[in-house]
Amino acid sequence: MTLNELKKVVAELTDRAALNKIYKEDERTGARRLVTSRLRQLDLEREQRMNYDRASTFEAQYAGDIICGIDEVGRGPLAGPVVACAVILEEGHYYPGLTDSKQLSAKKRQSLEAQLLAAVSDYALGTATVEEIDAINIYEASKLAMRRAVESLTVKPSVLLIDAMTLGTGLVEEALIKGDSRSVSIGAASIIAKEYRDRLMMAYDVQYPGYDFKNNAGYGTKKHLEGIERLGITPIHRRTFEPIKSIILHQ
Repeated sequence: MTLNELKKVVAELTDRAALNKIYKEDERTGARRLVTSRLRQLDLEREQRMNYDRASTFEAQYAGDIICGIDEVGRGPLAGPVVACAVILEEGHYYPGLTDSKQLSAKKRQSLEAQLLAAVSDYALGTATVEEIDAINIYEASKLAMRRAVESLTVKPSVLLIDAMTLGTGLVEEALIKGDSRSVSIGAASIIAKEYRDRLMMAYDVQYPGYDFKNNAGYGTKKHLEGIERLGITPIHRRTFEPIKSIILHQ
């Protein structure tokens, strides 16, 4: 069997005993590399499955209910709205590698977002504006964005799994600390919300050039602070956040 033929055979195998048998009997360096690579791939797939099952523990507790995961992004930036997502995953869902959006590369987030949007039972986004953030504070604005996301769903949930807060909706609610890494539903919401907000900040980068919004998403990076010093404050800056608050005070 040529190495190209063996590559096709090995790629289809999931039986570790069969793979080890090939490794033992075929002494070619190329053959053993193929087997070793496939074994590593199987190990990765098993680890991803275990992690996914572990992060589905809360969902499993509410089997039979319509479970909605909720998360927000954009609490910390100096500019732009806070964005929340509410998502109801489809039955039998499995998204290898899904976790807190902050732990994922941009490429992986975008790949998972595309998979989620194509398959989930329902999702909705909610935002709270800069004006609302300044009026009611970022914590309350985050809750407002989350409630708006839930209220915009077409499929009505019975259980809410929420990252680190409760919303007072009257539904069953679980506030999970670090929920975006402990619950696949919340993790999915964090990915969709982050990708949406990142694209929004890229659009703001065109509207308000010089602040590097496309790269910093509104966070207080060196380039962003230099932009504020050079160009001043834009309508999308949060006036109750420092150093913007002090700049306005001393104008």
